[in-house]
Amino acid sequence: MTTSRVARTSLDGTRDDATNARLERENAQLRHAVDSHARVDQAIGVLIAIHRLAPAAGFEVLREVSQHTNIKLHTVAETVIAWALGQPLPEPVGRQLDAAVQRRSHQRDDAQDTEVG
Repeated sequence: MTTSRVARTSLDGTRDDATNARLERENAQLRHAVDSHARVDQAIGVLIAIHRLAPAAGFEVLREVSQHTNIKLHTVAETVIAWALGQPLPEPVGRQLDAAVQRRSHQRDDAQDTEVG
């Protein structure tokens, strides 16, 4: 058994079944990662538009909601997108989202007060 990541080819130039299976798994994982990233970006956009948060703050809000509800980040993002499209937020997500947005809003207000004063 080899642990090499180099694709083995047969005499006719085709890959063996194990290599094809590995490449298909890696391709599926990459597609899933790209899709998840896109959903997170869309949810950040919702938070930017609705709550006037900076992009980094939007990500932090999603991350905090995920941590405090023990729900995966991409699932929280899907919930926020669905909410923007008219579906209700599940109670724990809504409560944690409100709290996280409030924390970010207070941080923004505090930073603006420091700049002015």
